[in-house]
Amino acid sequence: MTRGAVVRRWGLGLAFVAAGVNHFVNPDFYVGIMPPYLPWHAELVFWSGVAEVVFGLLALPARTAPLAGWGLVALLVAVLPANVHMAVNPDLFPRFPAWLLLVRLPLQGVLIWWAYRWTRPEQTA
Repeated sequence: MTRGAVVRRWGLGLAFVAAGVNHFVNPDFYVGIMPPYLPWHAELVFWSGVAEVVFGLLALPARTAPLAGWGLVALLVAVLPANVHMAVNPDLFPRFPAWLLLVRLPLQGVLIWWAYRWTRPEQTA
């Protein structure tokens, strides 16, 4: 594995660890962006933060990176409704420009692709 690939994998892992920790530091922000049709907002924010930290840490060693990749893909798909909710209801989130809420949707696809790259063992060896 190239040095660049290791740096990219660690970048992915550490980014998700930081994002997960932020769920515990600023839970009200995440609860506030939850779509109203989902139940248990605080619990979902807590468990998504746990998942981000766990899968972020699992992305660091090459041996567990494929598992982390699949976990992060699933997590990113699971949180997509919050991003869609924000994009289609920008009036509920005046702190953010509407264009930024729209840009997050394709960015979610990029993150899913980035995580998916680590699901293949040959990417991590």
